[in-house]
Amino acid sequence: MRFLIRFAVALLVVAGFASPAAASGGHQRFSALVFSKTAAFRHDSIPAGVAAIKQLGARNHFRVDATEDAAAFTDRNLARYDVVVWLSTTGDVLNDAQQAAFERYIRHGGGYAGIHAASDTEYDWAWYGGLVGAYFRDHPGGVNDQFQTATLHVLGHDTAATKPLPRRWVREEEWYNFRTNPWGTVRVLTEVDERTYDPRGYSEPEGSPGMGRHHPISWCHRYDGGRAFYTAMGHKAEYYNDPLLLAHILGGLKMAAGAASFNC
Repeated sequence: MRFLIRFAVALLVVAGFASPAAASGGHQRFSALVFSKTAAFRHDSIPAGVAAIKQLGARNHFRVDATEDAAAFTDRNLARYDVVVWLSTTGDVLNDAQQAAFERYIRHGGGYAGIHAASDTEYDWAWYGGLVGAYFRDHPGGVNDQFQTATLHVLGHDTAATKPLPRRWVREEEWYNFRTNPWGTVRVLTEVDERTYDPRGYSEPEGSPGMGRHHPISWCHRYDGGRAFYTAMGHKAEYYNDPLLLAHILGGLKMAAGAASFNC
């Protein structure tokens, strides 16, 4: 019964009828820039992710612009946005001047939201590694068998990103393993139960065993003056039709933009 109630709430949140901002006395308007440039592996779900975030904006009264042009990372342009969404970016996507502009943006109170391969980005930019919280290491399986159904544990419902979710959330995903475990430096919002799937990764030479009992998948934290939210979910295009995932992303965007309480 609780799952059905939360699923219904997620539908309402995504549709814009019961957003956390509305529940607090009125829609909170903000602006988001979706950045999806890739310099390594490119996810074919990027167009679906951009379209889904634009729909969330239209239904929940916030502006969404999307670009793959790194030239958008200037002080003047970034100042137009409350949150910058890195959607399945990969590789080195910004030059030194663009990196410096984004660092200034965050230090002046800007918001960052990373989705899926945002953690597979800018490995040589240590500041970004701290912002996203952890770098991608590998995922289970190979090219064609990496998707497994597993159980997520939702750790508290006092944030906009977790309020619509069931306590135990069963879904299919490409479950990322990370180079480091961010527990202790971030607030973990969801963790995947490695007992419910095979977490062994493909990385060389011998692969990785997973991450153990506490395997974070989404989290948030304050970083260098700004707000950061990250979720490793969102590999397949079809996932962006899932009301629960969309409600999770919507809540994370609102938190990172400062339009919902940042209990991180």
